[in-house]
Amino acid sequence: MSFRPLHDRVLVRRIEQEEKSAGGVIIPDTVKEKPIEGKVVSVGSGSRDESGKLVPLDVKVGDRILFGKWSGTEVKIDGEDLLIMKESDVMGVVG
Repeated sequence: MSFRPLHDRVLVRRIEQEEKSAGGVIIPDTVKEKPIEGKVVSVGSGSRDESGKLVPLDVKVGDRILFGKWSGTEVKIDGEDLLIMKESDVMGVVG
């Protein structure tokens, strides 16, 4: 199934963190925090300003982004867990 978010929304795949701490201790799944880093899979066309002009999004497909821990809505598309969020929930682009 293909999916394209509408307006100023982006579809994001979480990037899992390391399973070991810096000291080499393995972190069990029960205490791992949700990743706050992801890769943009798809973007909407943008939002409209007050005059009705289309304003494109700053993020693009393939960007590695940081977002809030509780940002977005979790969805399952083709068996894969993804997030849909507004561009305003994105804190920044990494690298």
